[in-house]
Amino acid sequence: KVLWTVLVTMLGYASSLPVGEDALCTAEEIAKYKIIFIGKWSQTAFPKQYPLYRPPAQWSSLLGVTHSSDYSMWKKNEYASNGVRDFAEKGEAWALMKEIEEAGEKIQSVHGIFSAPAISSGTGQTSTELEVHPRHPLVSFVVRIVPSPDWFVGIDSLNLCEGGHWMDEVSVDLFPYDAGTDSGFTFSSPNFATIPQDTVTEITCSSPSHPANSFYYPKLKILPPIAQVTMVKITKRQLGLSAPFINLPAKTNEIIDTVS
Repeated sequence: KVLWTVLVTMLGYASSLPVGEDALCTAEEIAKYKIIFIGKWSQTAFPKQYPLYRPPAQWSSLLGVTHSSDYSMWKKNEYASNGVRDFAEKGEAWALMKEIEEAGEKIQSVHGIFSAPAISSGTGQTSTELEVHPRHPLVSFVVRIVPSPDWFVGIDSLNLCEGGHWMDEVSVDLFPYDAGTDSGFTFSSPNFATIPQDTVTEITCSSPSHPANSFYYPKLKILPPIAQVTMVKITKRQLGLSAPFINLPAKTNEIIDTVS
């Protein structure tokens, strides 16, 4: 009788514990999405120190993963992994892909990896497809800002599942992040490792608070988005067909500022 009382108490406690976001996904089927990444890094929008050559402003390839809450590719205010460091600093993906594969093998937290081609200018778009599973409804990805010390844009654990169904479409404005592994202030800063390593932080118009910072616009309250990502659910009748090129209307993100 005592054991039964203890067991009931423990079960009651367990049922009151919070569950992960993806645990609430009750969708029955796997879903496929087209993901469109749009670069908005123009000289008009971000005039300060805009890279025109050697190399000009551009975006690396996009590397992403669909996963459960047991896995994290990167998180704001936490330390970047070695794989994220290599990708943010040099655009090298091997270490990050190995970390993703190991996480999938150890704790079955990864459903799939996806990638999209690089963009050879600051503006433009690239796309690919991804697949999510009811037990792996989260999407994360990174795209390196080129050139930069260790700056990138991306998404951390976006849940595409709402209860019993998958979202039809979702768009997110993207802002620059510092991986915390290189101490450069400008797009073209030489390699200068941050020792000890700092956490991943969002770059804003006032942080880092230094006039040399390429994103330092003290007259602004907030930076305009430097990129945007949209995920559109592919319907069953579209499966097996090549996904159409989606020409999304670009929202203006120009900075109204005077830069000496």
